[in-house]
Amino acid sequence: MSAFKSLPTPPAAPKKPASDTRHGITRTDDYAWLRADNWQAMFKDPSILDPDIRRHLEAENTYMNAAMEDTKPLQKALFSEMRGRIKEDDSSVPMKDGAHAYGTFYVTGGEQPRYFRIPRDGDVADETIRTVLLDGDKEASGKAYFRLAGLDHTSDHSRGIWGYDDKGSEFFTLQVRDLSTGEDLADRIENTGGGGVWAPDGKSFFYSALDENHRPSKVFHHILGQPQSQDRLVYEEPDAGFFMGVGGSLLDDFIYIDIHDHETSEYRLLSTKDLAAEPKLVAAREEGIEYSLTEGGDVFYILTNDGGAKDFKIMETPVDKPGKENWREVVPHKPGTLVISHMAYARHLLWLERKDGLPQIMIRDRKSGEEHAIAFAEEAYSLGLSGAAEYDTDVIRFSYSSMTTPSQLYDYNMVTRERTLLKTQEVPSGHNPDDYVTRRVFAPAWDGEKVPVTLLYRRDTALDGSAPCLLYGYGAYGITIPAGFNTNCLSLADRGFVYAIAHIRGGKDKGFAWYEDGKMDKKTNTFKDFISAADYLNQEKFTSYSKIIAEGGSAGGMLMGAVANMAPEKFAGIIAAVPFVDVLNTMLDDTLPLTPPEWPEWGNPIDSKEEYEQIASYSPYDNVDAKAYPPVLALGGLTDPRVTYWEPAKWVAKLRDKTTGNAPILLKTNMDAGHGGASGRFQRLEEIAFEYAFAIKVAGKM
Repeated sequence: MSAFKSLPTPPAAPKKPASDTRHGITRTDDYAWLRADNWQAMFKDPSILDPDIRRHLEAENTYMNAAMEDTKPLQKALFSEMRGRIKEDDSSVPMKDGAHAYGTFYVTGGEQPRYFRIPRDGDVADETIRTVLLDGDKEASGKAYFRLAGLDHTSDHSRGIWGYDDKGSEFFTLQVRDLSTGEDLADRIENTGGGGVWAPDGKSFFYSALDENHRPSKVFHHILGQPQSQDRLVYEEPDAGFFMGVGGSLLDDFIYIDIHDHETSEYRLLSTKDLAAEPKLVAAREEGIEYSLTEGGDVFYILTNDGGAKDFKIMETPVDKPGKENWREVVPHKPGTLVISHMAYARHLLWLERKDGLPQIMIRDRKSGEEHAIAFAEEAYSLGLSGAAEYDTDVIRFSYSSMTTPSQLYDYNMVTRERTLLKTQEVPSGHNPDDYVTRRVFAPAWDGEKVPVTLLYRRDTALDGSAPCLLYGYGAYGITIPAGFNTNCLSLADRGFVYAIAHIRGGKDKGFAWYEDGKMDKKTNTFKDFISAADYLNQEKFTSYSKIIAEGGSAGGMLMGAVANMAPEKFAGIIAAVPFVDVLNTMLDDTLPLTPPEWPEWGNPIDSKEEYEQIASYSPYDNVDAKAYPPVLALGGLTDPRVTYWEPAKWVAKLRDKTTGNAPILLKTNMDAGHGGASGRFQRLEEIAFEYAFAIKVAGKM
C-alpha cells in the first residue's frame, strides 16, 4: 500500500501448535500460547503478565508506532479539533430530587467528572451554592487508568455510594462518602459490578459481586460499619449463563433483583419493610421470554415479549400479587413498533419506542388512558429518555439530536405538553448545521431486505465516487446505533469524508425481528448486510470500494474480521477495536469471562455439533486464508475482560502470516486499559484521533 512506505520488518509471532478435538473435528491453533495461563490474576495485577507475551505485545506496539509515525502531526491536529468542539468547563443540568438538585461538571483541562449538588431551585451558574461531592480528577490522580461508576445518594441525602475501577478490568471497588464532610467511611467493598442500592434508612445497601469469571452471580446486603466478609448473601444465581443486577424503586419500597441472559429474564423482589426476608419471585424464567418491571404505586408495569409479542407490550399487575397469572395488558403489541423501555410516575406511564428505524416517546395518562407522542421530523435522529428522579411529578426530561443537530436537553410537562429547552450542546470552535447534510438511505440486501444507512457529509462534498468513506457497523445483541450528534466525526466530514452508519441485522433498528435475523444460525446476515451497504454506497457514488474504510468494535470487531475475510477487495482499510474475532475458541471455553451468558447470542459449540460448525463457518480467526487483505488496524486492551487481549493479538499474527498482499497489519495494545479504552475524556479523544489518522492515511488524504 503506497500510504505505508519503508516499514521495518513486522513481528512474527512464533507458531506453537496446540490441537483441540470436538465433535470428532480437530483444529490446530498456532497462536494459542498468546493467552496467558494466569489471565484471571493478571487482570487484577498486569505486572505478572508472562514476559514472552509482554515482549510480543510491546514489539507489535513498536511496529505500529513506526507505521503511524508520519501521522503524528495529523493526530495532533485531529485531537486539537475534537477537543476544540468540547466545552471543557461544561456542566449538566441538575436533576431535582427532594431539597437538592444533582449533577456533574468538568473543569478546563480535567479528564474526569465532578459530582455536585445545589439547592433544589438554585441557579447552576452560581458556583457559590455548589457543593462538590466527588472530584473525579482528585481520585484519579497518579493512576494510569481510572473510571468512576457514579455516585448514588441516600433518601435523606446524607451519604453516597461511589465506585471506581483503576485497572480497566471492570472489577469495581465501592466506598461510602459522608456528603456533608466529603470524607469516606471505612466501608470498602471489592470486586463488585460498580454500583449499590441504598435501603430507605441509609444504614445499609445492596450490591452485586463478581465471581472469578467476571459474572455478577451474587447479591449481598452490606450494613455500614461491618466488614465485607460479614455481608449477608441475599441471592445467588447458580446458572453460569445468567447475569444479575440489583436496583431500587423511586418509592423506596422494593429492591429489584434482575436475572437475565440475552433472551430470558427473571425478577425477584425484596420489600424494604423487611430487609432480612428472602426475595420473592415475580415470574419464573421461561426460555426466550423477557420481562422487566417498573413500579406504579399499587401496580407494577411490566414490559414483556410474552405471548408472542415479539416487539414487546406493556402489562400491569397488582404490587401484592405480581405473578404472571395476574398480568393484564395495558399497551398492546404492535408488530413493527418496538417498545424499548418504560417508566411510570404518579399520573403517567411513558415508554420509548422505535418504528421504521426512528424513535419516539409515548405518554399515557394513567387515569384517562389518553396517549400522545413526542416526535421529530428529521430523516434520522436520536432520542434519549432520562425521566425524573421523583415519582410524584408531571415533568420528565429527554434529549434530542441528529447527525447535524447538537444535542438539546428538554424538560417536558406531560399534562400541558410544553417543552422547555434547558440546554443546547455548545461547540466552542463553532458549528453551522447548514454546512452538513444528514440522510437516511436504504441498501438492498441479498435477500430483498432494505438495510438502513445513516449518512453525514459536508454539503459541498462531491458525490461522484471520489469521496472517502468511514463505514461503521455493530450488529449484535439487539443494540441499535443511534443517529445522534457526534462532534468527532465532523473532523472526517470536514476532510471530504462521507461518514456512514450501517444499521445492519443483529441490532433492533427495524424491530425485534431485525435482531433475530442476525443471530445464531442467521449471524452471517449481519456481515452480508454490511457488505450490501458498501455495495450501495459504491453504486450510488457516495464513495467507491477503493475508498471505504470499515470500522467496528467489540462484536462490531467480529463484523470487521468477517467482512475482511468475505470481501477484502471492497474495503480500503479495516479498523477493528477490541475485536471479538476468536469466536469459536472463546465460545468453547466456559472458564472465560462471560462465555456461558453469550451462548444464546452465538450458540453453544460445546454441546452442539451443529452450532460448532455454524460458528466455525464464520469465526474470523478460523477463516483467515491466503488472500490479499487490506490494511488492518486492530486495537486491544490488556485488562479487557470482555474481549481478551489475545483475540486481536492472535488474529493479527495469523493475518500477517496468511496475507498474500503487502498492506500492513497493525496491532495496538493499550497496556493500561481494558474494553472501553482510555478512561479520561481527552485520553479517549487521543485514541479516536489515532483511529481517524489511520483512516485518513489509508484514504490518501494526509
